[in-house]
Amino acid sequence: MLTTLAIANYRSLRELIVPLGQLNIVTGPNGSGKSSVYRALRLLAETARGGVIASLAREGGLPSTLWAGPERFSRGMLAGDQPVQGVRRSEPVNLRLGFAGDEFGYAIDLGLPTPSSSAFSLDPVIKRECIWSGPLVRPSALLVDRQGASIRARDDSGEWQTIPQPVASFDSMMTEFSDPRSAPEMIAVREQIRSWRFYDHFRTDSESPVRLPQIGTHTPVLSDDGADLAAALQTIREIGNPAALDAAIDDAFPGASVDVVNLDGRFEVTMHQHGLLRPLKGAELSDGTLRYLLLVAALLTPRPPALLVLNEPETSLHPDLLPALARLIAHASRHSQVLVVSHAARLIAALEREDGSHSIVLEKELGATRIAGADQLDLPPWKWPGR
Repeated sequence: MLTTLAIANYRSLRELIVPLGQLNIVTGPNGSGKSSVYRALRLLAETARGGVIASLAREGGLPSTLWAGPERFSRGMLAGDQPVQGVRRSEPVNLRLGFAGDEFGYAIDLGLPTPSSSAFSLDPVIKRECIWSGPLVRPSALLVDRQGASIRARDDSGEWQTIPQPVASFDSMMTEFSDPRSAPEMIAVREQIRSWRFYDHFRTDSESPVRLPQIGTHTPVLSDDGADLAAALQTIREIGNPAALDAAIDDAFPGASVDVVNLDGRFEVTMHQHGLLRPLKGAELSDGTLRYLLLVAALLTPRPPALLVLNEPETSLHPDLLPALARLIAHASRHSQVLVVSHAARLIAALEREDGSHSIVLEKELGATRIAGADQLDLPPWKWPGR
């Protein structure tokens, strides 16, 4: 389980250290930085998939994603006695992402490239990556250390060994090596991050593939766009927890049930509702009903991830469905660490009543996102690896 999430200089997240529990609710006013936390987590996940530089490029590159305020605030700025203004930099430009967990911690530091004539001279480069044991990086806890193109890892005796193959400035070390003998911790962290799962806004419009029959194969993990909903529901029914599936449907729609029809290999969702003489097909379901079924398929997966992140799952749902959704999310948190980004008061209140829930309320101070009501003593210890 992740115990700490750390983000520095990403959009409004100038320096955000977030304590995490088993079931986390990230909330706050509009513009407080909730979406930035979600996007930063997705960016962190891309390091293990080789897509962190491309993801930054799609956001406009470092110039568009870097914290736009001063490197630090003076006492006068914080007190309102002097205007916010730039001060002389004491550190190189950087965008940093990291986490600490029960077993390992990881951090990546992205910065500006050395000026050159390359057509890719605007791409950010990876300056340093580290994997360590325990909650805090320190020299004795380091297990894998990448500086520039060079990577070293500790062997079984605890001595440093240089990995002979250099790594490109735009590649994470975790995508370059697959030999568990040279750096088993790197493989373990990579597979942990690759198991993270993210669900954002599903398409439920009239042209959405979710509404149409789709070729069905075993689908223990719902796809990002939810197009394989019918196959995912049938997989839950056959190799997952069908009782939990039926209970989740009845909790939201009393007396209703969901079936999957097999049309010569193409699967289609149908829903029986109390009072109707025939089941409704996917094309006939409301946006909110279809979205709830998608969340059911995501949350009752027979293959739970280490971390499951939901961004505004309340979208298109009737407020009366939110308590049932909260119970479904709480059920999922028994098997996965869950982080929910939401501004729906009813969903937040229902989740906060669940055992083990942990609320993270964000606010802004001089344009920088912070955790409301938290001072330095309330936050977990964190230290960024230097360059």
